[in-house]
Amino acid sequence: MDLRDRVLISLSLLILAVSFVSGSAILKVHHKFAGRGRPLSEFKAHDNLRHGRILGAVDLPLGGIGLPSKAGLYYAEIGIGTPPKSYYVQVDTGSDILWVNCIECKQCPKKSDLGIHLTLYNPKDSTSGSLVTCDQPFCSSTSDGQIPGCNQDVLCQYSVFYGDGSTTSGYYVKDFVQYGQVSGNLQTIKANASVVFGCGAQQSGDLGSSGEAVDGILGFGQSNSSMISQMASSGKVKKMFAHCLDSVNGGGIFAIGNVVQPKMKMTPLVPNQPHYNVILKAIEVKGNVLQLPSDLFETGDKRGTIIDSGTTLAYLPETAYNPLVNEIMSSQSNLQLSKVEDFLCFQYTGSVDDGFPSITFHFENSLSLMVYAHEYLFQISDDRWCVGWQNSGLQPKDGKDMTILGDLVLSNKLVFYDLENQTIGWAEYNCSSSIKVQDEKTGSVYSVSAHNINSSCSLEMGSFTFLLLLTAALLNLIY
Repeated sequence: MDLRDRVLISLSLLILAVSFVSGSAILKVHHKFAGRGRPLSEFKAHDNLRHGRILGAVDLPLGGIGLPSKAGLYYAEIGIGTPPKSYYVQVDTGSDILWVNCIECKQCPKKSDLGIHLTLYNPKDSTSGSLVTCDQPFCSSTSDGQIPGCNQDVLCQYSVFYGDGSTTSGYYVKDFVQYGQVSGNLQTIKANASVVFGCGAQQSGDLGSSGEAVDGILGFGQSNSSMISQMASSGKVKKMFAHCLDSVNGGGIFAIGNVVQPKMKMTPLVPNQPHYNVILKAIEVKGNVLQLPSDLFETGDKRGTIIDSGTTLAYLPETAYNPLVNEIMSSQSNLQLSKVEDFLCFQYTGSVDDGFPSITFHFENSLSLMVYAHEYLFQISDDRWCVGWQNSGLQPKDGKDMTILGDLVLSNKLVFYDLENQTIGWAEYNCSSSIKVQDEKTGSVYSVSAHNINSSCSLEMGSFTFLLLLTAALLNLIY
């Protein structure tokens, strides 16, 4: 039985199998916002779809630069197969698999407005590629048990349904993934790892459109099916990574490894949560701690504080949003406030940092996150500004008690995810500079710099794209 026949047999069983497939494989190509002049409603629509996935107990993607005036799409260039072909994949800290469009796909985008060349993966073109069948351990682990009717000729499948009605489905394959490995200060060498990833065979809705499309998604979630988890299971890399999103110049840093400089305070992740949920203790404005209901900071399903670099804005429960905005605006009581596409806007000249207060979020273990006025206010014209904070109680989805801190407040900060110790930390940082990561095997420390991948297009806002950097601990990683 050839590849094409096996695919047809497997996809014919997809409807029966989908209820047994892990819901953690959340894949969506997010649109690049061109910045000033684009409708404000696009930022809200982008976040609303994302939050629908949060509240459905599925993971959050990583994408977009924090400030709406310079929002973009973050993607990495990786190689897949032998010989390797280049693929541009969105880096996603929420979903749990690497996924690319495959040769069988009929509804996949044919071109991208980003100017990148889209490539369909074909297992037959790679001498190192192999199909993953439903009787293999990977499939049973992602499906929470054995799939009824499974035999060695049935491919391991996945299917994802999105809040906007779009869907993606396909099957798993195993092949080499090529990346740049840190080999010295500001130096990388080519390396590869054998990874199980999704082969997208059918798309619908927005996933079948072109626009600002990329080839797929690079999942960096906590599940065992994620690329970083598969590498860590080999004992070659620790489950640690960091990102630094540069909203000023575009670009930034994304590195796998133990960040040793700068030093950061850490706060615990809430256990048994699908997202990066942390414990918020208090919100401070102008030196005054807001008096908020005690249950506001409870954590759990549809509650708590989510660190989500894939959300463009920042969302607060109504019981926190109203006091916060009132306190901010009390600094400029004479402003004429108006609504522009549900955003609270006003005219103002001069430095907003001089006229409006900074805000400090206090977390468990005395970790704080300071947000300056120029970060939570964004400019839509020469003298017109809007408030980036959003009232989660007015959102169309559930989860009205959730706090979601997106790129509006995370940009220009180095955020470090230590999944080994289930903690997360951050520090204000120049994201166009460099950080230092440590080789866990030798103890050597290397500098990793900010990068922009050159493509055939020149993006308007100086696009942030990732050069995937792995520490030298991956040097001997083999199939």
